[in-house]
Amino acid sequence: MSTPHIAANPGDIAQTVLLPGDPLRAKVVAETFLENPVCFNTIRNMFGYTGTYNGKKVSVMGTGMGMASIGIYTHELIHFYDVRNLIRIGSCGAITPEVKIGDIIMAQGASTDSNYAYQYELQGSFAAIASFDLLRRAVLSAEAHGFPFDVGNVFSTDIFYKEKPLWKDWAQMGCLGVEMETFALYCNAARASYASGNGGVGHEVKALGIFTVSDSLVTGEATSAEERQNNFINMMEVALDVAAQL
Repeated sequence: MSTPHIAANPGDIAQTVLLPGDPLRAKVVAETFLENPVCFNTIRNMFGYTGTYNGKKVSVMGTGMGMASIGIYTHELIHFYDVRNLIRIGSCGAITPEVKIGDIIMAQGASTDSNYAYQYELQGSFAAIASFDLLRRAVLSAEAHGFPFDVGNVFSTDIFYKEKPLWKDWAQMGCLGVEMETFALYCNAARASYASGNGGVGHEVKALGIFTVSDSLVTGEATSAEERQNNFINMMEVALDVAAQL
């Protein structure tokens, strides 16, 4: 079985998938953290790998940048490969002074300026939220490791280079950081979990976004490549702790 974007056979992909935006980061994660990783996808160089972590089968696959891209890959993973747990791992920018460089942000919810949810024909605005089960496990892991972390809302934007930066407005509504994918991820998981007919899959699909704060729009600080790598490892330990429990 294959889709237009994923060339994997049934059973090649685990029910839990870690989702970095960068496909090369997926390769690094697989080769660094997973035992016996096997590549299951190279279409469009969007690499995907499956291996084990602490005896648990885990996959990692790139999603590309933005909600349109992650929307495609997570839809196919959910509907064609029976993926049930999707954990986004990436970087984000802090938009409040309380959030520091190197912190881990766990996205309890995702606000957006995207029109991604228009397809559902809702008569209002959808509040896209994480799986509480995955979020709880991630919090317990970060606390056990002693990693600095924050839990709350993130702002998922469609536009990287904005004519008029609006992050301050979202910060004044309590958003902690800005990134570009999580709203679509949470929408896809919710629709698959609860829709009847073609939109649903008949069981719960869980999703969580976990981020390393790589820069601050408040202070202008940014991390070096080495600092990003070290901070990324903290986030990966949390994500893999969660994946190993599922």
